[in-house]
Amino acid sequence: MFYSASNTKGLPTIVRGENIYVYDDAGRQYIDVISGAMTASLGQGNTRVLQAMYDQGVKHSFSYVRVTRHLPNLALTEKIASLTGPGFERVHLSSGGSEAVEQGIKFLRQYSYAKGRKQKTKVITLMPSYHGGTLATIGWTGDEDAAAVWGPMAVFGDKIPAPLSYRPPFGTTSEEGARGSAVALESKILELGAENVLAFMMEPVGGQSTGANVPHRAFFTEVRKICDRYGVFLVFDEIVSACRTGTFLAAHHYPDCKPDLVITAKGLGAAYTPIGAVLAPAALVDELAGLTGFNLSHTYNANPITCAGALAVLSEMTERNLIANAGPLGDLLRTRLTEIMDESPIVGDVRGHGLMMAIEYVRDKKTKEVFSGALFTSDRIRQIGVDNGLMLYSRRQNGGRYGEWSVICPPLIITAEQIDDLAGRLKKTITTYVDELTRSGEL
Repeated sequence: MFYSASNTKGLPTIVRGENIYVYDDAGRQYIDVISGAMTASLGQGNTRVLQAMYDQGVKHSFSYVRVTRHLPNLALTEKIASLTGPGFERVHLSSGGSEAVEQGIKFLRQYSYAKGRKQKTKVITLMPSYHGGTLATIGWTGDEDAAAVWGPMAVFGDKIPAPLSYRPPFGTTSEEGARGSAVALESKILELGAENVLAFMMEPVGGQSTGANVPHRAFFTEVRKICDRYGVFLVFDEIVSACRTGTFLAAHHYPDCKPDLVITAKGLGAAYTPIGAVLAPAALVDELAGLTGFNLSHTYNANPITCAGALAVLSEMTERNLIANAGPLGDLLRTRLTEIMDESPIVGDVRGHGLMMAIEYVRDKKTKEVFSGALFTSDRIRQIGVDNGLMLYSRRQNGGRYGEWSVICPPLIITAEQIDDLAGRLKKTITTYVDELTRSGEL
């Protein structure tokens, strides 16, 4: 009821789910292409996770982290730390992604303040980007239209052009764009004064805001050097990308660009329970604990039932090798999406990493011209997808000025055969839309 009436036409009423599928009240089956909200990594109805949550609830349903400790918290954070490896030995749990982003930045601010660097308050991010929906995270999110509504209420951080691979902000190639964005970061730090800059935060694989953009490797190498040069913390927002690229963290693909802090959320709970986490080095956490401590918390931080569910999620992922399998399955998905691109007049790009991919829609593949906002191409494709048994997602950020796409982010449990089925349904959906555009004279 609260969303735009123009964009909520024909929404199916889902009554049950199984594996990678959901079913509506008319019995129609849909492939959950977007994993709910890039979240339901284990698909529907995982009895191990549900049983773990039930068993924990019967044993011990809740106690508050400020006055107690409990074993599910210990077990989950140890599991996460073992998967992240050296440099991320400490895990601060929260109730979701936006909250985790805030907690991560607050932690860095508290640390800098305790160390006497009290003027460090500036956070630099990318335009476009997405870091959450609270007033604080809206200010860090790269959305040019956000200030019109939230400007009088939110504090908007400084932005630099994102190193978009398909639409590089500098030069003509992905590498030129990446190096140009890195130069822009250094220039922004110097403009603000390094003594005032707390952190640079980026998504190693973009979400809905950039259509699974993966910056050229040069960007990762250069930003690590720049942050080290000026004493700026480097933060990776892996709320979406963790568990999806063939390694637990996308950061693991860039050993020469190890972030100082990682934020993650969606994959940890796989939509069975809301959870987020800040992954931090023991050196920073333990030093701050001896100074002032990081004394901020929310009611549901490390809820025992949530911890038990998330531990079962990660156990499922590791024991079934789902995280590693996202690599080869992602290669197959890329191949199938590329085949669609090669045959379609409106698919201009396929990009992403592992089982976090996207296809970008353009009016002209040579010029990369975007469709007009009046068409809202990605949402129309979502609507047609419903008729073909696809549960897609669309949300236009920045008014479509940086492009328009469908993110293809299926559950990690998807099989090769199901990827072929998904691609076939998607090809039919896009073809139907092309025919619609042709008949109306839009193409």
